[in-house]
Amino acid sequence: MFHIVKPDETLSQISRDYRTPLSTILAANPGINPNIIYPGQSIEIPGIPPASSIPYQIGVSLSGRHLNLLKDGVLQKQYPIAVGSILNNTPIGQFIIINKAPNPGGPYGTMWMSLSKQYYGIHGTNDPSSIGKAVSKGCIRMYNNDVEELARTIPVGTPVFIHP
Repeated sequence: MFHIVKPDETLSQISRDYRTPLSTILAANPGINPNIIYPGQSIEIPGIPPASSIPYQIGVSLSGRHLNLLKDGVLQKQYPIAVGSILNNTPIGQFIIINKAPNPGGPYGTMWMSLSKQYYGIHGTNDPSSIGKAVSKGCIRMYNNDVEELARTIPVGTPVFIHP
């Protein structure tokens, strides 16, 4: 899959966001100067399937506090969620699911799915009363049964569109 460089991004940050070693990204992009990247530049991220090969998309409405699962552009299911608090906003933009980790423990419930933004993910919760509220540290919380169902349905590489 390809990442389009955004303003002020560095190759090191892109490497951290995708949890892919910088050396692996450089090997997949021969001729790139790691010290000079520019907005709009396309950088291959090896090991993640292209979004065009995945029929699923996730849309997250922060104000509506719901996550929509779409397949081929058709709504399949809507899930209630919790989002970031005023002090810990959920990031807005386009991301992808880069990995899944069952039973991460602690406040993350029974499933963690990393977004292509370091430190952020879609996960379960050990506090189901938080769903529907703006209380997280920026992640998207779901009921454990819902996040498990979502994780079984979507593959790594699924696009996630988070909007206000």
